[in-house]
Amino acid sequence: MAKFKFELNRDGVRQLMQSSEMMSVCESYARRAQGSLGDGYEVTTMTGKTRVNAQIAAVTYQAMKENSENNTILKSLRG
Repeated sequence: MAKFKFELNRDGVRQLMQSSEMMSVCESYARRAQGSLGDGYEVTTMTGKTRVNAQIAAVTYQAMKENSENNTILKSLRG
């Protein structure tokens, strides 16, 4: 059996993790989870130091209370 050597292209991975395509993938997952939450939740995206991020936040008092009592944001991410 032939010996196989794998070397990760770190610059390519860095570019991929900070790309607009990766941001759209993260945002689509967040929007899908937001759809199961109802009103009062907001999705934001940003490019961090090493990768893109998507965040779901409760913005109304009712949504904050619901999330505090039932952990609804975390449960919506499960599927």
